[in-house]
Amino acid sequence: MDPIRNPYAPGAGQRPPELAGRDDQLAAFDVVLERVAKGRPERSIVLTGLRGVGKTVLLNTLRSAAVRKRWGTGKLEARPDQGLRRPLSSALHQAVRELGHPQPDETDHVLGVIRSFAQRDAPAGAKLREQWSPGIDAPAVRGRADSGDIEIDLVELFTDVGGLAQDLGKGVAVFIDEMQDLGPDDVSALCAACHEMSQSRLPVIVVGAGLPHLPAVLSASKSYSERLFSYQRIDRLTREGTDAALSLPAEDEDACYTVEALDALHAATGGYPYFIQAYGKAVWDRAPRSPITLDDVTVAAPEAEAELAVGFFGSRFERATPGERDYLRAMADAAVALAEQGGDPVDDIGSVPTADVAALLGKKPQSLSPARDALLKKGLIYSGERGKIAFTVPHFGKYLREQA
Repeated sequence: MDPIRNPYAPGAGQRPPELAGRDDQLAAFDVVLERVAKGRPERSIVLTGLRGVGKTVLLNTLRSAAVRKRWGTGKLEARPDQGLRRPLSSALHQAVRELGHPQPDETDHVLGVIRSFAQRDAPAGAKLREQWSPGIDAPAVRGRADSGDIEIDLVELFTDVGGLAQDLGKGVAVFIDEMQDLGPDDVSALCAACHEMSQSRLPVIVVGAGLPHLPAVLSASKSYSERLFSYQRIDRLTREGTDAALSLPAEDEDACYTVEALDALHAATGGYPYFIQAYGKAVWDRAPRSPITLDDVTVAAPEAEAELAVGFFGSRFERATPGERDYLRAMADAAVALAEQGGDPVDDIGSVPTADVAALLGKKPQSLSPARDALLKKGLIYSGERGKIAFTVPHFGKYLREQA
């Protein structure tokens, strides 16, 4: 098969040629955009799921939908070592520019508020040249969004940005990737600001994406967050979705798969979008002709697995210290032990008790808290319920057992 015509895209965050299995989320978001622009009540949105299920791709696709509606949009990626003020200021700066308000004075006022919000991040006593600037020409508006209390400031900022959008009958959407990495104060402020926008019927929404424990992070910040956001779990694709993700791009290039090849690819990928793209690319490059057969999948599978071992699994495993790696391997072994007890196949995305991990390592659970907490912060594991942990990466347990 011609590698130049290979349609698959296994890059991080790259949109696949066929965004299969996400029609419901796209349709629901179109409704949200229309309702918010008309001043009707709607909730902000939170997408959750494991790594490799396409949260970032879906987030970018939703942003494109908002742009087509002529909304103002901005995107940021949360980081554990960075506060919210600077990246959010840049995102809202872009959103205001996209709105294209016809009154320069109104636009400059809101841009000045954004600048004031951003510069409040500077340490006390910092000189003007030491203050970070979001690239805004308008002068900072003193006394607005610059109190130093992130919750007060964010509510004021969203209120002014929302008013600008409301003048035009449009809206503003802020897209936040890796939302679980926001600090506690920033999460609390974001919830408060979204709550105020909902009550005021101002057209500003937040669309966040993060790991499965993100709802628990939000709930711990504000009790009303359970009712504040529309939570949508993004999961692996069904067999039908897997077939579409593989077959439709191939058909556009005048190629197809046999049923046996699709059976094998669904079994190998588990329906995870990133894996589908990785296997699809490898199989295309190895197959001599169309239709792509089971033999082609068998030949190409080791190449796809090697690519995933380095770029998807290995890069994450390398971030862990030796002690943390022992903890990860013990989690993989604990999953096997649980499966054997129940007579079920190993499920590497299921939770395992922290007590079982400690028992396998021959240590007390309390002594393993530093390793567990570090892995949580690195985003390699998450805790969906008290006393249990799970991998954030599908098939990670299988990878660890094979490495051992």
